[in-house]
Amino acid sequence: MKPSIKDVAAASGLSLATVSRALTDNGLVNEQTRQKVLAAAEALGYRPNLQARRLRSKQSQTIGLIVADIRNPFFTAVSRAIEDAAYREGIRVLLCNSDEDPAKEAMYLRLMQEEQVGGVIFSPTLSAGAAIAGTTFDFPLITIDRALGDADCVALNNHEALDKLVDHLVANGYRRIGGLFGNTSATGQARHDAYVSAMHRHGLTPDARRLVPTMDAAQQLVGDWLDAGDAPEALIASNGLTLLGAMRAIRQRGLRIPDDIALAGIDNEAWTELVEPALTVIGQPTYDIGDTAMRMLMNRIHEPALSRRVVALSGELIVRDSTRPRTA
Repeated sequence: MKPSIKDVAAASGLSLATVSRALTDNGLVNEQTRQKVLAAAEALGYRPNLQARRLRSKQSQTIGLIVADIRNPFFTAVSRAIEDAAYREGIRVLLCNSDEDPAKEAMYLRLMQEEQVGGVIFSPTLSAGAAIAGTTFDFPLITIDRALGDADCVALNNHEALDKLVDHLVANGYRRIGGLFGNTSATGQARHDAYVSAMHRHGLTPDARRLVPTMDAAQQLVGDWLDAGDAPEALIASNGLTLLGAMRAIRQRGLRIPDDIALAGIDNEAWTELVEPALTVIGQPTYDIGDTAMRMLMNRIHEPALSRRVVALSGELIVRDSTRPRTA
């Protein structure tokens, strides 16, 4: 027969209540007692019934993670950080991919409710607020990369990042600086607005295009832009996928970077350093974003009445040859 919690209590010489509190690691027993219980459980080969614990405590040992596009390396890296932090806490992660689709977001949020997760980390679309308006969740919600209502949020400092990119290009002699910005998220809007503000600060005219933030959409849009003959001297792409699409469109037309058009963007993905010329980027603190989101979620689970927190982390400007000083 499998050992029971009563067997653990007998082996450790402690009460059932104390053993139960120690096994849930809820901070109600001291560390010495907890270690004594864990040693007894290990020696007996005891494994707790997590489903029964969930039903008894109404507190899941699982959190939900809903990302906008798992193909985007940014979300892959952030998801890894969240999983690492959850593992350290003994918590499982239920990962869902929304594909920037508000209907899928709403479905997955309902799933999290049904699964009685302890909390959710979420990268919402612009439409998410309307899709879930009036819905009350039994769990705390932390957003990553994108803000949503009064939920806690951790993201890149977008204003600072676009200031760095525009300032760098202007210092290197570029004046007609275009921008590609996503149209499905608050982050795309924030980066667009920061770009416009930075351009105006330098007395320059913004030239921004909005698009679905995918490689294919960016390749098509930039290709049409180049073919129309009014392409800018430099182009900023607001995420790694649009940066890749822009580069493919430029290469497809036999243009040289940066001689014909300079190129820079957000997300320091491995390929950006390996192409020729290597691309100037803002490196996002992806691991810190994921780790911070997990810590914020744990804080919110344990202290639901905390004031709302918005954490904006700085990115690093990594200058490479794609934005060399303009020579003509």
